[in-house]
Amino acid sequence: MNLKNIHTEQKAVQTAVLFEPTEKVIAMQIAKGEQLKEHLTKVPALLVCVLGKANFNDENGQQISLLSGDFIKIEPNVKHWVDAIEESNFLLIK
Repeated sequence: MNLKNIHTEQKAVQTAVLFEPTEKVIAMQIAKGEQLKEHLTKVPALLVCVLGKANFNDENGQQISLLSGDFIKIEPNVKHWVDAIEESNFLLIK
């Protein structure tokens, strides 16, 4: 999903709850051609691509290309990893 697709009303200011965090917000950067190695999270998480291009994959066969503004909800206890196609910046919300 992309953040720009969430707001469909013709209002000057709009809000939408995407995720209710329980732990923290982490800023993350992955260099071009590098990988956030396979791991799992014990709590639900939201990964938001702020800048760049990357591929998210998980053990269930889910493969998602992430561009600026794209986000994915990560289920707990599912192995996943991220490959940066370009230098990429993310917000990880747990």
